[in-house]
Amino acid sequence: MTFDYKYIEEKWRARWEKDRVFHVEDAGKNKRYILDMFPYPSGQGLHVGHPRGYIASDVVARYARHKGYDVLHPIGWDAFGLPAENFAIKTGTHPRQKTQQNIENFRRQLKLLGFSYDWEREINTSDPSYYKWTQWIFLQLYKKGLAYKKKAPVNWCDSCKTVLANEQVIGGECERCAGPVEQRNLEQWFFKITDYADELLEKIDELDWSDALKTTQKNWIGKSQGARILFNIQDSNFTLPIFTTRPDTIFGATFLVLAPEHEALTNGTLQIANSKEVEEYIKQAKKKTELERKEGEKEKTGIKLEGVEAINPATKESIPVFVADYVLPGYGTGAIMAVPAHDQRDHIFAKKYNLPIIDVIQQEALDVKSKKEKGKTEEVYEGEGVLTNSGKFDGMSSEEAREKITKFVGGEAQTQYKLRDWLISRQRYWGAPIPIIYCEKCGEVPVPEKDLPVRLPDDVDFKPTGESPLTHAKEFHDVQCPLCGAPAKRESDTMDTFVCSSWYYLRFTDPHNEKEIFDKKKVANWMPVDLYVGGMEHAVGHLLYSRFITKALRDQGFVDFDEPFLRVLNQGLVLAQDGRKMSKRWDNVINPDDVVEAVGADTLRMYEMFMGPIGDTMPWSKNGTMGIFRFLNRIWRAQENIDDTENNALESVIHRAIKKVSEDIESARYNTAVSTLMIAFREMEKEKTIPKEVFKRFVILLSPFAPFISEELWEMLGNKTSIARAPWPSYEEKYLTQKETTIALQINGKTRGSINVSAGSDQETVLGAIQKDEKLSKYLKDKPKRVVFVADKIINLII
Repeated sequence: MTFDYKYIEEKWRARWEKDRVFHVEDAGKNKRYILDMFPYPSGQGLHVGHPRGYIASDVVARYARHKGYDVLHPIGWDAFGLPAENFAIKTGTHPRQKTQQNIENFRRQLKLLGFSYDWEREINTSDPSYYKWTQWIFLQLYKKGLAYKKKAPVNWCDSCKTVLANEQVIGGECERCAGPVEQRNLEQWFFKITDYADELLEKIDELDWSDALKTTQKNWIGKSQGARILFNIQDSNFTLPIFTTRPDTIFGATFLVLAPEHEALTNGTLQIANSKEVEEYIKQAKKKTELERKEGEKEKTGIKLEGVEAINPATKESIPVFVADYVLPGYGTGAIMAVPAHDQRDHIFAKKYNLPIIDVIQQEALDVKSKKEKGKTEEVYEGEGVLTNSGKFDGMSSEEAREKITKFVGGEAQTQYKLRDWLISRQRYWGAPIPIIYCEKCGEVPVPEKDLPVRLPDDVDFKPTGESPLTHAKEFHDVQCPLCGAPAKRESDTMDTFVCSSWYYLRFTDPHNEKEIFDKKKVANWMPVDLYVGGMEHAVGHLLYSRFITKALRDQGFVDFDEPFLRVLNQGLVLAQDGRKMSKRWDNVINPDDVVEAVGADTLRMYEMFMGPIGDTMPWSKNGTMGIFRFLNRIWRAQENIDDTENNALESVIHRAIKKVSEDIESARYNTAVSTLMIAFREMEKEKTIPKEVFKRFVILLSPFAPFISEELWEMLGNKTSIARAPWPSYEEKYLTQKETTIALQINGKTRGSINVSAGSDQETVLGAIQKDEKLSKYLKDKPKRVVFVADKIINLII
């Protein structure tokens, strides 16, 4: 029989849509919310790497339906933002038009692959009916002081002509264009995510996330316990506050260092004799990427602030003050006390500028007579220990001394975070307008909720210039003040696209509600998301922002749960066949359309699940797809051998397969689930006929991975309804004891055949069975030099 996959797939795509097979209304007692990180429709379409996570989530969604759950499995489009806008600029079309074209192509491709999405819940973040509620969330945060505008040092990408959030700067470069990022002082809008730093940190251990994902978020939040200590500037009333996690080392602080962005360098507070030299250094520092500034082993640069000396509050000695770009403005106070004996970066700097290096921490307690005198040391010890050269604190442990020294120098205990407030302003066109109006009389005025959405105008020159294109949109920009009616101006910046995606999972529960952001009852029934699938690259961006928005909405009574995503699964990349990342530049991009045309969607789906563990990065293999295609063809032809007989051996095979495939899907071992299906079917093929009831159960096990062929076989087996609603088969313990097993015979590591023996057979028994086998016995004519035997799996003869 010919496996006409093209006819079968087209037939079932139409049938699913016509019969609304995957539509779900409201959640019952047993619900599963299974969600993909929805795609950016920013290019001309998907390549074969993009669907890997979508396939994994679809396998789980289909499995959950078989298990009797009400399954919410929606899809939509993260349509605003730089990727979509940059692509529109590149192709010379309006972002709205180009985005819509891309969405239509993405939708076609996703339907081509047979995903069981509820398409009736489809959302688009660039649609006014959606971003009306994005603006509404902004207003709720604004009311509570969680949205504010201030002048601050921000990340500026000159290539994209916009500011970036810290989370969008990777190694000192823009995550979108890989261009250098510099610091600028600008008035910008922020969300006060730092108010939730503690809860974001504490709650993460309760989630079913990978250790790598949890650690990445924890490190980004970066909680540090330390002390805030004031250093007086000599001959001045001015003090420089510093934050340190090691107040126990303060007796070894021999200089201070300010970040180039520190306000004391620009506000005229410090009387710097070499101010022009310092200004030039600051100018050059801003040209460096954050990565260049962070790297600790490279040569440090800095300028001494001539005429400026600080007083070490512990020693009462004067110490020099420097500006150096290895100190960053985003952590602590932007100023550090440098302890070169116990910090590698400070040590490198001190060696270069011939500054004192005083050892104040010893790894072990030393006799008073053998204590080191003050002086230079060549070693850098960054751990804790026992204090030396620290006055009355000598002999104390670091732990004991921290609190006492903090009190001694008049400092105060303080907790600091690396996490900074979320910068949401963008000087670009393609985004949700910020709903704020500026009035000379009333000041900053939020747009009344009844006037939402503030629509993004279409007739705008959207090419980036460094200021928002909306500044020049007269009809948009010029308005009346909602409070006093006087002429006023709209905010011209748009919101970061991550604001749009920080709450979309909530809208999916009630996507067509025009009166409110969502029905609280529907959100309560469906949320939190049970399984969320997407890339690890969103660990400190989207995932962090979504957690913050959920908590902020909870505190205002709109939701009643703490976390949006209970379980997160990160899929690995799919590389090109040459082992490189797919790129037009290397002409190695594989289009899923071509694969579906050649071997069908079921083949692509099964291959991507079989190619390796879902979290691993794997290269594409055309040979691998052909192997899966041949396997599906064998299953298709097997219907010729189906009858109503019984076969106890195959009953045992299918029960073991049910148990293993179920466990593998639930634990995200999709590759071994497919392997189990292959092993089970190979056992079926050895029989002259396959019992119909065994084959039916096998087809249900296959259906989450290869839904098209499964639907067709299910119908041919006499079923009138979609296999998508068929109950998942159960297994019985009595069938799980394996009485017989198949041992692979290898000769010098290459498989030459297999032999069936009783489970648990030893090496001699297996060799005896090979000796009796007509085809395999020839391999024993030459006595093996060595035998490698793995019980119930392989026997390898080294000839």
